[in-house]
Amino acid sequence: MTDPAERDAAEEASAFSHPPVTPDATAAYGPHPDQVVDFYTPRDGTNAAPLVVLLHGGAWRAPYDRMHVTPFADFLAQRGFAVANVEYRRGSLLPQQGGEGPVAGRWPDTFDDVAAALDALPGLVREAVPQADARRIVLVGHSAGGHLALWAAARHVLPEGSPWRTRGPAALRGVVALAPIADFATAVELDVCSGAVLQLLGGKGELAARVPHADPAALLPTGIATAIVQGREDVVVPPAVAEAYVDAAATAGETVGLTLLEDVGHFPLIDPAADASAVVAEEIAQLAY
Repeated sequence: MTDPAERDAAEEASAFSHPPVTPDATAAYGPHPDQVVDFYTPRDGTNAAPLVVLLHGGAWRAPYDRMHVTPFADFLAQRGFAVANVEYRRGSLLPQQGGEGPVAGRWPDTFDDVAAALDALPGLVREAVPQADARRIVLVGHSAGGHLALWAAARHVLPEGSPWRTRGPAALRGVVALAPIADFATAVELDVCSGAVLQLLGGKGELAARVPHADPAALLPTGIATAIVQGREDVVVPPAVAEAYVDAAATAGETVGLTLLEDVGHFPLIDPAADASAVVAEEIAQLAY
């Protein structure tokens, strides 16, 4: 298969073909129906298992919820990880003004939720997944969720006065970002996900004020071990976006690992049937153990 669009469609169909996997426990971190976390216990019965905190993608848009990554969450649980699959508020289901399709993200709700979920997780994990070792947390996100994972790991370097800023770095073993929307300038230039970044930030008029609070490439260095896994054939979030983030990190004096997978597009990274998902699991294990 050589046509990029055909490859992408086939890979997406494969990733979305798996039936949803019911979690072992679910806990709320807020009153909104989307403020929940699903938990998966390690299938091998391991105690003190590393905890993978999973943030799903979908361009921060409402139609894409956490259900499409439940097979991947179960895949990681089969590998001996405890998994927390985080839901968060996304864009409106109403058509965007002047265009078609749902709006990407909500400002500030999307960021409020990810921050609140991460802050609540230690207490939720103790109750929901006692097998998990909250001292060994790896933050993992795909696509827009990769953006949120990188952002959540950088809250301690947010501008002074930001409502999401923390006093110090999160207690993470590291971050594994999968085809992340990691550099907003490059993503806007390439019109990634049909203007999703501009929608997330509230339009061009808000760009200058909100980018310093939301763009992972503006929040460097973090001091937290970070690895990116990216398909070279990705036409949804092209490799140039991840490469721009890696370059920004290097300029800031930080090394970010970048694994580029040959003959792989956007969706195999979260597809349990694809070899790429095994590469992702290994990247997580290298940080977790």
